[in-house]
Amino acid sequence: MQWHMLTSNDVAKETNTNIAKGLTTDEAKKRLKRFGYNELKEAKKQSALRLFLGQFKDFMVLVLLIATVISGLLGEYVDAIAIIVIVIMNAFLGFFQERRAEKSLEALKQLSAPQAMVLRDGEWVKVRSQELVVGDVVKFSSGDRIGADVRLIDAKGLEIEESALTGESVPTAKSAVPLANEHAAIGDLHNMAFMGTLVTRGSGVGIVIATGMKTAMGQIANLLQEADTVMTPLQRKLEQLGKILIVVALLLTVLVVGIGVIQGHDIYEMFLAGVSLAVAAIPEGLPAIVTIALALGVQRMIKKNAIVRKLPAVETLGCASVICSDKTGTMTENMMTVTHIWASGRNWTVSGTGLELAGQFYENGRTIDTKKETSLQQLLTFGAVCNNSQIKEKGKRRYIEGDPTEGALLVAAMKAGLTKERVESEFIIEQEFPFDSERKMMTVIVKDGAGRRFIVTKGAPDVLLQVSGHIWWNGREQMMTMAWRKTVQDVIHTMANQALRTIAIAYRPLRAHERIASEKEAEKELIFLGIQGMIDPPRPEVKKAVQQCKEAGIKTVMVTGDHVLTAKAIARQLGVLPNSGKVMDGQTLARLSIDELEQVVDDIYVFARVSPEHKLKIVKAFQRRGHIVAMTGDGVNDAPAIKAADIGVAMGQSGTDVAKEAASLILLDDNFATIQAAIQEGRNIYENIRKFIRYLLASNVGEILVMLFAMLLALPLPLVPIQILWVNLVTDGLPAMALGLDQAEENVMKRKPRHPKEGVFARGLGWKIVSRGFIIGIVTLAAFMTVYERGENNLVYAQTVAFATLVMAQLIHVFDCRCERSIFDRNPFGNLYLVGAVLLSVLLLLVVIYYPPLQGIFHTVPIILLDWVLIVGLAALPTFLFAGSFFTRK
Repeated sequence: MQWHMLTSNDVAKETNTNIAKGLTTDEAKKRLKRFGYNELKEAKKQSALRLFLGQFKDFMVLVLLIATVISGLLGEYVDAIAIIVIVIMNAFLGFFQERRAEKSLEALKQLSAPQAMVLRDGEWVKVRSQELVVGDVVKFSSGDRIGADVRLIDAKGLEIEESALTGESVPTAKSAVPLANEHAAIGDLHNMAFMGTLVTRGSGVGIVIATGMKTAMGQIANLLQEADTVMTPLQRKLEQLGKILIVVALLLTVLVVGIGVIQGHDIYEMFLAGVSLAVAAIPEGLPAIVTIALALGVQRMIKKNAIVRKLPAVETLGCASVICSDKTGTMTENMMTVTHIWASGRNWTVSGTGLELAGQFYENGRTIDTKKETSLQQLLTFGAVCNNSQIKEKGKRRYIEGDPTEGALLVAAMKAGLTKERVESEFIIEQEFPFDSERKMMTVIVKDGAGRRFIVTKGAPDVLLQVSGHIWWNGREQMMTMAWRKTVQDVIHTMANQALRTIAIAYRPLRAHERIASEKEAEKELIFLGIQGMIDPPRPEVKKAVQQCKEAGIKTVMVTGDHVLTAKAIARQLGVLPNSGKVMDGQTLARLSIDELEQVVDDIYVFARVSPEHKLKIVKAFQRRGHIVAMTGDGVNDAPAIKAADIGVAMGQSGTDVAKEAASLILLDDNFATIQAAIQEGRNIYENIRKFIRYLLASNVGEILVMLFAMLLALPLPLVPIQILWVNLVTDGLPAMALGLDQAEENVMKRKPRHPKEGVFARGLGWKIVSRGFIIGIVTLAAFMTVYERGENNLVYAQTVAFATLVMAQLIHVFDCRCERSIFDRNPFGNLYLVGAVLLSVLLLLVVIYYPPLQGIFHTVPIILLDWVLIVGLAALPTFLFAGSFFTRK
């Protein structure tokens, strides 16, 4: 039903209600029983136990559980317990994250009005908003929250703040007049009021036309439930890695046991060796180290005004290729500010944004003294007189009480030294005709300190121009000729092209005892004073952030419910919209299928006048083009798209609870520029994860190959199972963790985002792991053979030397992992955590070798000094001999 196109009587007829008396109590009860309560329904929740057990479906978790079983079979109960603790911790983290996500709808429900004034049986009564039914006649006034979707049948100066639904930065003026546009966007439905929105001015009466899940808010709730949570790239990569490792582990176990048995080794001994290598092949510490790296990244992000609700979100943002950003409050200040003033043919600009009371007035780039400019003073004074807003302070926070547009006029006056208190002391308001959306004007009758009386009117410039018979020009009143009207119209047009919201001021002197009975008498033959142009200004730091994102290969797209002209102007100012870039409005978008949008979406940089369904459609179109999409926003209308995006970013200050609960990342300062810092952090975290994957797997390859080569050469085992486990848990773990703290490389924000389908071993990482692991295995085997050939009774000593060589080769190799190119490209002391971890690992190695109580457990004996020269020399070969060569090719 196109409710906005019907007359009030037609709406009453369609809903079977009586405008004068409303529904009867009995009829309301029947409808309530038939259609249900006016509330948002929740999807059926999983039980807490089912949700918790669901966390163990992850493939990497299954890998960890297999490693636990293997460790238990080896008698390494401490190791098994440690792995179980990691698995359970990961399960609880996932459980609580999903539990928090369920709060999204609960936060949405809180936006419903608790009570509503309803006409029942011809009398106005207050009922719970849950009991509203279609056909109820309701009324509301300033400060009320709308309880259901309503078609207005009366509106007196009514303005409703709908930013949570539409993204509009200012309240929407409402009227009861039917609209002709069948496909009007939600922000253009001026004769409708929607559940959860807030009345900021005036009063209204309407007929309820939708309740519960059939309201605009209900449709968002439905989208929020249906929107799929996307698996992050990091999760996909770790799942891929887990599958590879489990296959490798099983093959190695079978291969080693098979070769050993064929060569005559004891079956049980070979089984233990095979299982030990399987444990080595699966870096069970990897998920824990990934979690720690992400957690540390989260701590760094907090210092940069961003809170991460889901750990993988930081890494995901680092590979984002498109940022779909809301305009209002994210790229702009979300605070209307007067920036241009015109009066008497002169133009002034005003500095200072938002509620900054310190600002300068300029004419042709030169600062002017407002006290010497009569026309400017008069315009600013009357703008503050015909004004019901107030600037208030709560703690250190300054805010507007009242209409944002009036607040902007008041701030402009205060910048010229005209405080509200001073204006109120000089002018006494005798009469007021409130703003009306049909008249588009507000008028007050005032008396100044000298006893002079004035009519002061403010409103839409084109409307004020029609009721003005004169214009104030160069200090005197002149007849409003066609030439003057064209001059004013040109100013209006110029300001509109700059996306400025314009408010005109006019006045008329009254005789001492002249009485005005109505607004029609007041609002005629006025003297046109001038125009104030205001805008929700762009945040000054956003332009640089957009440029940095561009350099990093990331496209910024503005997605807003605001008007096309405004969105286009702001996008150009911020560098979002290039000369060849396209703009699409909601009506055009609605006509396109998702397949059609997918074909053109890469050319579009601004989407204006969009609805919640549109935002979700935009995100999905970009995703289908292969992009990793970040969706930022603050309103209820952003929540479904935020949830469906690869990473959802919500505003911490202006954001609704719904948006925050649906998001993965929350910006404490509501600043788009913070996203740029988050991207850099995310990219660095992913690179650090690649570093310790490279380190762990190259080390594990070395361990595997030294055992495999020894068997193929019919040699005794160079390492015993407990030594393999010790290397895997201690030597691998500490340096890998320290790699997670490595500083970003200089060019991290000069690279293009990695392809979303890029495997974890891409960009030569797989080759580096295999080639360096191969060399580590060779030098370890060489050390073993060199010492073992000295005598057959030298097996334990040779195994100790091989054990030490393997550990030292890995600890030297870890410094090479800090850079994609060569160990010589970065200062080895640039990461002191890594230096400390390596020194600690060396100390633990010496303890295992030289501390008698541990020698029996780890099958080690003291090594003589001369053999340490052999060990260190061979261990350094994999890193220094091939640094920057074939083995480290990109």
